[in-house]
Amino acid sequence: MRSFLIIPIAAMVLFFTSCGGSEQNANANQAPPKSMVADEQPDDGKGVGEIKEVTLNDPLKSDMVEKGKAIYEMKCSACHKLTDQRVVGPGWAGLTKKRKPEWVMNMITNVEVMLEQDPTAQKLLEECLTRMPNQNMSTGDARDVLEFIYANDGYAVE
Repeated sequence: MRSFLIIPIAAMVLFFTSCGGSEQNANANQAPPKSMVADEQPDDGKGVGEIKEVTLNDPLKSDMVEKGKAIYEMKCSACHKLTDQRVVGPGWAGLTKKRKPEWVMNMITNVEVMLEQDPTAQKLLEECLTRMPNQNMSTGDARDVLEFIYANDGYAVE
């Protein structure tokens, strides 16, 4: 009868000691394995798109401001006012204090991707409840609009 008890007890002792209690404690102090999914890039405030760097004119160029104003009046003014008043989209007053120039240009030229991937653009969509349409603006036109936005915020024009 003793042998019948010794074998199950020995098996239990062997099972519990082979579970590596001390090894588990050693592993508990190790950092968890890194994800195999690419880490998200931190938000640099420049948005998502081909515009990575914008060199601002100081003073602003009057011909660019005038072109930007004409584009604004034709493509943007129905939804964006030059004050802080929100109509369909947010007003533009103070925009240069809130957003980096790269973000503004990426929003103008790459609106679909910005609304899908940029956290700031997504928050604006939640507030405004209307997707900004793609105006098919070239980088040059977007740069002129940016110059106009800076002029609207009171930056000096040549």
